[in-house]
Amino acid sequence: MVKLIGLAVIASLFLGLTACDTAYMATMEKMGYAKRDILSSRVKSARNAQEDAKKEIQSALEQFGKVVGYQGGDLEATYKTLNSELENSEDSAEAVRKRIKDVESVADSLFAEWKTELGQYSSADLRRKSEEKLTQTKARYNEMLGAMKKAEQRIDPVLKPLRDQVLYLKHNLNARALAAIKGELVKVDAQVDQLVKDMNKSIAEADKFIQSMEKEPA
Repeated sequence: MVKLIGLAVIASLFLGLTACDTAYMATMEKMGYAKRDILSSRVKSARNAQEDAKKEIQSALEQFGKVVGYQGGDLEATYKTLNSELENSEDSAEAVRKRIKDVESVADSLFAEWKTELGQYSSADLRRKSEEKLTQTKARYNEMLGAMKKAEQRIDPVLKPLRDQVLYLKHNLNARALAAIKGELVKVDAQVDQLVKDMNKSIAEADKFIQSMEKEPA
């Protein structure tokens, strides 16, 4: 556990260096961190990014509801808060996309290396056992990655109408404009509900995968 916490701190310094990912992983392995440890750490980062994005988008929806249900006060300030919430959601969505790519990068490397090393066994029995473990690990990984991508693909359809409404409000801060977009709140609300369900499922799958990786011997 201490090892993985230390890994997460070090890995955060290298996030964004996708072009140098192979060199980064080689360096980490020299420091004693196997690719499976890096994968587990990056899955945790992706899970946390989804959790953050879920909260930011829910917060943006809540603020959208406040704008639409405007009952008086400083409408300009209310709009600015909504715009800020949307920008935070956009940043969180980008973080989710990047973390998923980071997961895929190390997973592809891990599985390719694992498959190559199967040919190095002199024992047929040990090779068979390792191949079975590889198959099982890839199956769990693919299920988790599928859930992550499904949730990530729902983010933009949620943010697009919010972007449109915020842009419209920017130049139409009046009661008539608010009335015109009231119907959009129900639609966006339904989309956010589905997104939250998919993200919760993805987060649960990530937790299961992390637990399986930490339980198994390297």
